[in-house]
Amino acid sequence: MRNIIRSTSLLIAGLFTMVTIAACGGEATESAAPAQEETAAAAADAVVIEANDQLQFSVKEFTVSAGEEVTITLQNVGSLPKETFGHNIVFLTMGTDLVEFATAAMSAADNEYLPADMSSVLSHSSLLGPGESDTFTFTAPSAPGQYEFLCTFPGHYGTMRGIMIVE
Repeated sequence: MRNIIRSTSLLIAGLFTMVTIAACGGEATESAAPAQEETAAAAADAVVIEANDQLQFSVKEFTVSAGEEVTITLQNVGSLPKETFGHNIVFLTMGTDLVEFATAAMSAADNEYLPADMSSVLSHSSLLGPGESDTFTFTAPSAPGQYEFLCTFPGHYGTMRGIMIVE
């Protein structure tokens, strides 16, 4: 899947570059192409995680390097309404009590099920309805270890969770 995304992103970047060159009278600026290549590379390196109506994330574990920029794309591939079955993804600091955090999040409906105390959150997506997606980037912690992620919609964390391994 990652290779397909990478190939598609590079193809789109190449086509965009050719259109830009043609629109500019055949001369490409040196600064335009590297920026497009970086954007395509970032999209190609994104960890794509699907959330579904069966309360599952498609990715349960992935590995990153300490201090690396991590790009996550969460896609809600379910069909149930956001108000009754939305999904998000929240990355927690190492050692956070998952049950305690999820319990605090359950009462935060007005804040997309994110608790008032966000001190143990590394990064998070928006709450998504069916067919929606969110892409966000954060820096992986510098300390190696296992960092949990979960969906904080009430009751989902029981099966919708995983591990980001930082090496």
